[in-house]
Amino acid sequence: MIPIHNYDNGIFAIDAQYKRPLCAAIHFVIDNGRAAIIDTCHNPSVERTVQAVAQLGIQREAVDYICLTHVHLDHAGGAGALMREFSEARLIVHPRGARHMVDPTQLMAGVKAVYGDAEAERLYGELLPVPEERVVAATDEMPLKLGNRELRCFDTPGHARHHLCFHDPVANAVFTGDVFGASYHELDVDGRQSVIVISSPVQFDPQAMRDSIRRILALRPDVLYLTHFSQLREPAARADDLYRLIDAYVAIAEQAGSDEEGRCQRIADGLWRLFDAEAQRLGWALSHEALRKLLKSDVELNAQGLDVWLKARAK
Repeated sequence: MIPIHNYDNGIFAIDAQYKRPLCAAIHFVIDNGRAAIIDTCHNPSVERTVQAVAQLGIQREAVDYICLTHVHLDHAGGAGALMREFSEARLIVHPRGARHMVDPTQLMAGVKAVYGDAEAERLYGELLPVPEERVVAATDEMPLKLGNRELRCFDTPGHARHHLCFHDPVANAVFTGDVFGASYHELDVDGRQSVIVISSPVQFDPQAMRDSIRRILALRPDVLYLTHFSQLREPAARADDLYRLIDAYVAIAEQAGSDEEGRCQRIADGLWRLFDAEAQRLGWALSHEALRKLLKSDVELNAQGLDVWLKARAK
């Protein structure tokens, strides 16, 4: 049996077991026997998703949508394989990401450029293409009929230009992918959650991210569902944290200077100083070593993303 988080209002989640426990969530919205899956994570999580659908009592042909917040492979790497499991589902994806689901060759090449060939293949395996006729390029505010409810797609750049959020008015919730950051449970203190900004390569845009956060808040959601990791309460308060951290990320990048030699490492060093300060300010219980282990991948990827942003801005 796969452990399933039941958040009521027809919303469920499983741990994709990506890299470590409680790193990436796969969400399900269920209404009147119909289902939507939001984000797929990587190929190794496909079997868990199929089993979860069965445990939830949903027939395979009743999975109407597989919705991708964006096509980074910790969100979309399993899409091709999962679409083969659910033959009636349509893949909902941002127009900028649709072609990468039909032909994932360029997508995998980009991931190998970030992680290296061996690590990319270890994490994600073979990316399977999705037949073009089953791919829906979602326009802004496009509705998705699901049972007796209607989800709505929102174009929300900032983390990536091919990023969508999905609003569920029945649950008064928004599925935010990465544009509202990550909230790791290891950083929770007495029920208070923390967020960190995700600026990973290659399309971080601080102003667009601020605008997308404001757009999410304008929907007045009670809760958010982040891919990293699942339910986030008090959206307005956590948004204030994100605004502050976006400004801090920008300052760290700018202070790293125009000399590209060693700049990515200087940015990473600045991010570590920021997170050490956050640990003090918020009372994170992790030891110095445990915090380094938890955030190592994020710091490395965020530093790369900020370095790419500086290069793009310079042009």
